[in-house]
Amino acid sequence: MPNINHLKKYKTIHMIGIGGISMSGIAEILHNWGFTITGSDLTNSETVQILMDKGIKVTIGHNIEDVQKADVVVYSAAIKQDDLEMLEAKKCHIPTIERADFLGELTRCFKDTICISGTHGKTTTTSMISLCFVNALTDPSIQVGAYLKPLNGNYRVGNSDHFIIEACEYVESFLKFSPKTEIILNIDNDHLDYFKTFENIKKAFIKYVKLLPSDGILVLNGDDENCLALSHHTKANTIMTYGIHNTDVNYYASNIQFNTDGFATFDVYKNHEFLDTFSLSVPGKHNVLNALACIAVCLHYQIDKAVIKSSLLEFTGAHRRFEYKGKINDIASVYDDYGHHPTEIIATAKSLMNKQYHESWVVFQPHTYSRTKNLLDDFANALLNFDHVIILDIYAAREINTFNISSKDLVEKLQSLGKSALYIPDFNECTNYIKDHIQKDDIVLTLGAGTVTNIGPMLIQ
Repeated sequence: MPNINHLKKYKTIHMIGIGGISMSGIAEILHNWGFTITGSDLTNSETVQILMDKGIKVTIGHNIEDVQKADVVVYSAAIKQDDLEMLEAKKCHIPTIERADFLGELTRCFKDTICISGTHGKTTTTSMISLCFVNALTDPSIQVGAYLKPLNGNYRVGNSDHFIIEACEYVESFLKFSPKTEIILNIDNDHLDYFKTFENIKKAFIKYVKLLPSDGILVLNGDDENCLALSHHTKANTIMTYGIHNTDVNYYASNIQFNTDGFATFDVYKNHEFLDTFSLSVPGKHNVLNALACIAVCLHYQIDKAVIKSSLLEFTGAHRRFEYKGKINDIASVYDDYGHHPTEIIATAKSLMNKQYHESWVVFQPHTYSRTKNLLDDFANALLNFDHVIILDIYAAREINTFNISSKDLVEKLQSLGKSALYIPDFNECTNYIKDHIQKDDIVLTLGAGTVTNIGPMLIQ
């Protein structure tokens, strides 16, 4: 049973930006623990409606009165200090806590917090591990960064000491947590608006592995040199490695074969001895790596191998992770994916190549000006893997365009590489163009972390 004594000083908790994927999960966990939760968000959404249905009071816009009644105000990273509710909290001398700090407080309620980190694959791997733990009847608490069908949401409240969470490196928020187990999937060049250099990203992960206690567990991707190097910086006594290309690891996959859906079946070796053959219901070689991380962790926690096998086969993907959306007039299939970094785009393109189809279409929405500017060449080279490329306007997220960059720059870069690419910022125009030009058995992929996800339903209508 989680120990929530240190949180009991907060009877009423107000959350600004409560509709965010992590904030909403925290809200529901606290609500289930008996705290009075109120919240606000700028926009109504499916997530906000779910919170309201659970009896949590959410205001669209601002609610100064709810702030005044709160013992503490929790706010997401996107909320500015001059936000009306933040100003009211300061005026009333009500403590304010940023989301990552508060999630850190939650991790300290559990004896066993399992943190899944890395630049790519966090949500998928967290989901895989979560499903194994749930099916093994270990009764974990969970917070995952996307809607997960078996959980019917993005969180679970359990009564055991296990808390399984995604731990994001952005603004070094993962340094606020108290992990017992860390899984590090990869370290890549991202979030340069905050980190500035790749060296700073690596330093953040070094600080992160130093958080582990001596009886902690560190699981590292043996195909990633930067991950392997972290083993020198931790006092955790248990270090496990996994890989596909590097077989000098504790767990490796060989004889990887794909079916017509692009789903892999592969043999797993543990310390060079054959363990078993596993099959997935999500596409791509990168998901074999994610599954290896899951297998390593779950076996260490003594979850039965048969449960791991059946759970991995049962897992059909997290929301917006190469998610099948439907068909356009029985002609073409539509998929939606959250990938917003060149490495993720390449992994998604490789997953696509394992499927059977006529031609591929990608509708890409770049995410943040800084990332587009810093990785422009990498984005262009990654998008060369698709037959037809349409680029939407950059999704600003938290930024203002001080970078002198636009989606037209990406289109021009693609054209300079000999790839025909179109800039179509209007969503209606984009969907009409695709409907007019697709052919039988084409695949259309909407790609990005912003509003591009709205294109799929428009195409399928």
